[in-house]
Amino acid sequence: MSCISSSSSPSVISTRSPDSFPTRPARQSKFTSLSWVSSFPSVNISFNSFTIPPAPTRHKGLFVQAAWTRRSRGEAAERPSRKSWKQKTDMYMRPFLLNVFFSKKFIHAKVMHRGTSKVISVATTNAKDLRHSLPSLTDHNACRVIGKLIADRSKEADVYAMSYEPRKGEQIEGKLGIVLDTIKENGIIFV
Repeated sequence: MSCISSSSSPSVISTRSPDSFPTRPARQSKFTSLSWVSSFPSVNISFNSFTIPPAPTRHKGLFVQAAWTRRSRGEAAERPSRKSWKQKTDMYMRPFLLNVFFSKKFIHAKVMHRGTSKVISVATTNAKDLRHSLPSLTDHNACRVIGKLIADRSKEADVYAMSYEPRKGEQIEGKLGIVLDTIKENGIIFV
C-alpha cells in the first residue's frame, strides 16, 4: 500500500508495510470498559520499592457540621427556647408520669400520659370511700393506701412502668418515700 507524503520533494512517494497498521486483534487486546472503575488511573505497585500514595487533602469548609453535636454556650444563649435532644425525646421514652401532691388535709396522686395529657389513674384521700374509712387523711397509713390504689388502678389500665420527677429541692423521703415504696411493692417499675 502506498501513500503520498508531503516533504521537501513533491514527487517522492513513501510506502508503508502492511504490518505497521494496527490490526483488529491488537485493538481488542487493550482493556476497554465504560464502567466507573475504568475512569480511575491504573496504579503499578512493585514489591521491591513500596510507596504509599499521599492522602487526599481535606478542606474544612467543604464539610457540614453534624446536627447532633453539642451546641456552644453562645449558641445556647442566643436561642434559649430551643429544646435539647433529651427534652424532645423524654416524653416518649418515659410516657407515664406520677404526680403526688400533699396538702394539709389530703393526699392526691395521679398518673398521666405525657404525650396526650390523659389521666391514667387517680387516687386521693378526699374520695368518699376513703374519707370516712381512714382515721387520718394525711398520715403514713394514708400514704400506703394511696400507693396501693395508684398501683392497682395503673395495672388495670395496663401501665406497669412509670416515672417520678421530683420538684426542685424535693427530697424523696417521709410521706413521699412511703407512697413511692408502696407503688414499687405492688408491682410497678420506676424508670
